[in-house]
Amino acid sequence: MTLLGVAIAMLAFGILRTLVGAWYIGVESSSANRLVTRNKISLIYPLPLAYKNKLSQIGGVNGIGYGAWYGGIYRDKKNFFPQFAISGIDYLNLYPEFLLGVEEKKAFGKERQAAIVGQATAKRFGWKIGDTIPLQGTIYPGNVEFVLKGIYKGSQKNTDETAFFFHYDYLNEKLKKDSPAQADKVGYFMVRIKDPDQAPMIAEEIDSLFANSLAETLTETEKAFQMGFVAMTDAILTVVQVISIVVIGIILIVLANTMSMTARERSSEYAVLKTLGFGPGFIFFLICGESLVLALVGGVLGAIMTFPGGMLFQAELKSFLPVFDITVETLLLIMLISCALGFFAAIPPAIRSSRISIGEGLRHLG
Repeated sequence: MTLLGVAIAMLAFGILRTLVGAWYIGVESSSANRLVTRNKISLIYPLPLAYKNKLSQIGGVNGIGYGAWYGGIYRDKKNFFPQFAISGIDYLNLYPEFLLGVEEKKAFGKERQAAIVGQATAKRFGWKIGDTIPLQGTIYPGNVEFVLKGIYKGSQKNTDETAFFFHYDYLNEKLKKDSPAQADKVGYFMVRIKDPDQAPMIAEEIDSLFANSLAETLTETEKAFQMGFVAMTDAILTVVQVISIVVIGIILIVLANTMSMTARERSSEYAVLKTLGFGPGFIFFLICGESLVLALVGGVLGAIMTFPGGMLFQAELKSFLPVFDITVETLLLIMLISCALGFFAAIPPAIRSSRISIGEGLRHLG
């Protein structure tokens, strides 16, 4: 039962640690040569589409795209996935980590109603190229339909493969008819720069360009932009990290209690070993060895269980956790913690049993 408890504790620790890592996946996958320009007040306030012309004239900029969060509903509210109305091929060119076939990219560029999606979302809903994808508007009025023209893959493990992209021009045409106040406005601009070392200077130049305008801007690196979202849930991450530490503390107490009871029950056996010439050091390492084996076996089982456990966990939260990768570092940490648990849990009973006299040990009734 103690072994199973250690395994479950290590499983919980591995899942929680991977959850924290998954929360930072957007930060880790950010590019140093991409800047994000948004409304200075808040991301929910749009920027005029006309800003693009001024941004393209800034020195050190060699690529500009723009986008807007769509937030539509696909059949049911539970079917959440990221949806972006983007400027088109120029936006995709800013993300070399999105691997898309040449023919698929051409097809997306030619048709205004075209869309592309990550392979994770395509697999989730069983979409194929040529399928019609209907979305019900929430932020923007009306319903829209798209024709799937491409399915992209990520070049790295931490690349988000859940996003859905379509042409902003197609959305903007509908807005001009149905909601003119929302037309010709975008959520953010993606700015690619030549030299990442010039990011602070270029960001300052962009913001000064639109200072005192009706829509002032805040420009920051993509990493800082992603960190802003993580900061909103900082309290949640702190709780998760605290829980993982508490789990380790609880299993340490359980394992220490098990070893203490075991050592007390075997007091007479240890006394017999001493009469045969085995010294206190042998008794000490005998108890420590048993505790280490118990903890290590539990740790190995917990590490193995982390993979199916992680798959089940991500299946429940796949809309919010595009990447949930059990890393080698996490597995090594599980084994290291297991060793530490086994050693520290054995110290009190090992010291007591090694110091007990032969007579006292033989008189003990387990």
